[in-house]
Amino acid sequence: MTGSAAVGGRVVRAVLLDVDDTLVDTRASFRAAVRHVQATWLPQLDPSRSQELLAHWVGDPGGHFRAYTRGECDFPTQRRRRAEDLHATFGGPVLDDAAYQAWVQGYDAAFRAAYAACPDATGLLDRVEAAGLFLGAVTNAGADFQREKLTVVGLLHRLPVLVTIDDLGRGKPDPEVFALACRRLGVPPGECAYIGDELDVDARGARDAGLVGIWLDRHRTGHTPQDVPVVRGLAEVPALLGLPG
Repeated sequence: MTGSAAVGGRVVRAVLLDVDDTLVDTRASFRAAVRHVQATWLPQLDPSRSQELLAHWVGDPGGHFRAYTRGECDFPTQRRRRAEDLHATFGGPVLDDAAYQAWVQGYDAAFRAAYAACPDATGLLDRVEAAGLFLGAVTNAGADFQREKLTVVGLLHRLPVLVTIDDLGRGKPDPEVFALACRRLGVPPGECAYIGDELDVDARGARDAGLVGIWLDRHRTGHTPQDVPVVRGLAEVPALLGLPG
């Protein structure tokens, strides 16, 4: 039995979600991994700059991760470029092949040890399932990586559809990525809501692909765009969709 909801006068029969910093607290994993990098590779860095270091890694001013999502390079290449950029910016050593392998091993161990679901993720999935809507996720990371992450935090079995960058070789905001997820759900884009924490890649990308794009401003930027609905946490989504209960 399937149900429906509504937002902005549009019927919604399915909900698609981003993974990182929407369902999974990836910012916490980044924080743990960058803390390891600082302690191991940048011990001379003033501790007061720790937040600046994290912001640089997450913000990726060189645009290397975005290049990966456009299919312009593979995942290892973008990460090495980001690591080299981080070291160049904050005075770290040059990473030869051996040093970089050690860098990756330490980073990955710290990153994985911090896996956790966002506290509001399960509650939203419960409400969507109870309303009889279809569920799925769309992510700009690789399938094996995201399946592992979602399994560890106990959410993979809740998401019968998972579209990753591996499916098409490119990621959001490419409209074909969203269209593929809708086809797998068996619901037209106009009847799917999509929720993610990046305004341009997620909310506007989904909207431009014909979905109801919803921006999750989880980090409370204070920005209030007028072109897409905004929620500050997943607990606000049921009311936006008019879900029962």
